[in-house]
Amino acid sequence: MARRGGGFPGGMGMGNMNQLMKQAQRMQKKMEQAQKELEEAVYEASAGGGVVKVKLSGKKEVLDITLDEEVVDPDDIEMLQDLLVVAMNDALKQMQDDSDAKLGGATGGLGGGMPF
Repeated sequence: MARRGGGFPGGMGMGNMNQLMKQAQRMQKKMEQAQKELEEAVYEASAGGGVVKVKLSGKKEVLDITLDEEVVDPDDIEMLQDLLVVAMNDALKQMQDDSDAKLGGATGGLGGGMPF
């Protein structure tokens, strides 16, 4: 059985490997930039027609919660709690959607897999 001369199995030469390394470096730079943008982003959401508003940082920290006076009813604290949950979950979903879009674009659609 004859041996192939040098190179990588499957015929992948050094030129191809260098190209793959350059592509990985570009992808890493794009991911770092996307991560920085995500961390600097601010996500706002509201519930109950705007009577409850929350603001989150891209670092998943609560920055602000605003409540209209009309929603603060000591006899119906459960409604306020529900509105806070809805607003927080909406802001977190916005953050996740933004993250998926930016990081998915940075990886060139690899979806976590490698092209080989």
